[in-house]
Amino acid sequence: MSDEKLVGIVLVSHSAAVAASVAELAQGLAGAGGTVPVAPAGGTEDGGLGTIDALIAAAAASVDRGAGVAVLTDLGSAVLTVKTLLAEGDELPERTRLVDAPFVEGAVAAVVTASTGADLAAVETAAAEAYTYRKV
Repeated sequence: MSDEKLVGIVLVSHSAAVAASVAELAQGLAGAGGTVPVAPAGGTEDGGLGTIDALIAAAAASVDRGAGVAVLTDLGSAVLTVKTLLAEGDELPERTRLVDAPFVEGAVAAVVTASTGADLAAVETAAAEAYTYRKV
């Protein structure tokens, strides 16, 4: 399946290392390799902890293949940064959606679902359903 039709995934964390590691984990567990466009957006430009709107916007642009972009976040201010970008309306690709999902499990579910060619709504649903995963 061509990546031209796949939903892109952006993983926003306060830590660049966490965002990159979750991206690597999700792609590895999904068996998606480089098929699904996934981009981490974490930390500050100087390597510190935080979220930077320009890094998030660049990550979203890099995974946009025209099928939509699902953005998953780790903590509160990451959510606020993405919401602000969405409200401004011109820095993120059209059809970018903030997905309410657990960061790690949701990322895996999103990448697995996107790798099947599912649309943005299905990717969002799969990631959100990760809240119900039971471990006991």
